[in-house]
Amino acid sequence: MAQTAVNALAENHDVTVVCGRPSYDPSERRPWRLYQAERTGRVCVLRVGSSDYPRVEMKKRIWNYLSYVFLSVPRALFLPCDVVLAMTDPPFEGIVGALVALLKRKPYVYNIRDMYPDMAVGGSIVPPGAFARIWEGLHRWALRRATRVIVLGEDMRNRILAKGLKRERVAVVRDGVEIAATEACAQLDKHVVSAIRGDFKFVLLHAGNLGFYGAWETLLVGARSLADEGVGLVFVGNGAEYARLRARANGQSNVRFLPFFPASKISSVLAAADAHLITVKRGLEGVVVPSKMYGILAAGKPIVAVAPRECDVVSIGERRGFSISADPDDPAQFAASVRQLVDDPDRLRKMGELARRAAPEYERGKELKRFVSILERARVAMRPGG
Repeated sequence: MAQTAVNALAENHDVTVVCGRPSYDPSERRPWRLYQAERTGRVCVLRVGSSDYPRVEMKKRIWNYLSYVFLSVPRALFLPCDVVLAMTDPPFEGIVGALVALLKRKPYVYNIRDMYPDMAVGGSIVPPGAFARIWEGLHRWALRRATRVIVLGEDMRNRILAKGLKRERVAVVRDGVEIAATEACAQLDKHVVSAIRGDFKFVLLHAGNLGFYGAWETLLVGARSLADEGVGLVFVGNGAEYARLRARANGQSNVRFLPFFPASKISSVLAAADAHLITVKRGLEGVVVPSKMYGILAAGKPIVAVAPRECDVVSIGERRGFSISADPDDPAQFAASVRQLVDDPDRLRKMGELARRAAPEYERGKELKRFVSILERARVAMRPGG
């Protein structure tokens, strides 16, 4: 989404992106340079010489974050701009962005994509204690400093409002989906579909990062009770929990792990499943907002949401009829929800139709226009008399 947001802004504005070296499943590795700039049209990408440990090495990634901040802040202070925009990678980027905006006396827009420190504490990455309290205090300071806060869903907005912000300062801009691009990819790769489906009668697919946010134990335990019914649970992807999950699932005949497929095969991956899984463990509702929901809708596939009821994928999905939900702490309820779909092909088909109908409401172009408009209004609001 960051790349598409930059492209949308650059249609009418000059944009400077201050970033580190690629490390999160990069398509290419960059040689170390203290600073290196690349310009394409109205976009200047300024890369600082941060470390580039991969995402599976969570402890070492701290050095990625610290080296990025150490090198980026001094450079950012001398870059001309009208608005400072910060996202949440690294996790404390919002605090850094607020500080830079304060020192430069510029309006500040905070785009929250994963909410920290809530996610770090809820995912057991950081223990509760003095460090988490200080981090939370700084995060709330950054929220108060922001001219506008942009979040990914209503569930995340509710989480932010609980921290004391006024509703009018928090805007929802969803990642959405490129409907035209999805519809254009009608030709499916039979090898991808076959690799995912295997000989399962009914395929539940989780495609994406296997991070700390998911109710993975509930999925594995629930899937065990479905093994004799031809139901397969397929994970496509990788992440911090991958090794543990694979070891935990050892011996489960109906659980399969596959690597990420190339981006050009996404339409085939989406089409291969009978239903897609989206999971958020209790305590992280509104902290993480799985944006893969929109691609699933565009593919016309039902969703099994193993997540708290406060999550958008549950509340919107049940209201619009494209998802069925289960308590993230209840494997039996998860298995029962899956059985409802296996035993009722007509309902499964209807849910897929409702998913496809809902997708245009989250068309990415409309969401990007809203995003750009928020930044333009933030710039005007800081002018004398604005």
